[in-house]
Amino acid sequence: MTLYLLDTQVLLWAASEPQRLPAAIRTRLDSPAIDLMYSTASLWEVAIKRSLGREDFRVEPRRLRTGLLDNGYQELPIRGEHALTVDLLPPLHRDPFDRMLLAQAHVEGATLLTADRLLAQYPGPIERI
Repeated sequence: MTLYLLDTQVLLWAASEPQRLPAAIRTRLDSPAIDLMYSTASLWEVAIKRSLGREDFRVEPRRLRTGLLDNGYQELPIRGEHALTVDLLPPLHRDPFDRMLLAQAHVEGATLLTADRLLAQYPGPIERI
């Protein structure tokens, strides 16, 4: 099985605007050979940015979580090992949520799917869509 961790933007597109994802990525995400994960860091990011009135984060985080779980996504909590791994990342990207997602992908042996050009510059298991 291939394990994918979706960054927050890709996760939001997959959940509510799948047409924004390339067709090949949509097909891959629908494959039974793929295990999909989302991070609790993404829920935290959505909750914070929604409360700040960000237009690109209008989704209600509880509904998002329920929908993801109902569609077979695995929830990945933030663990101490993840937090400590953030400290080992080079300072290419300053966003703390993205850095946590990258650290989690490293620790969990997952490929991080991202649309973020800067995040995709890190070495390791990252695929830019």
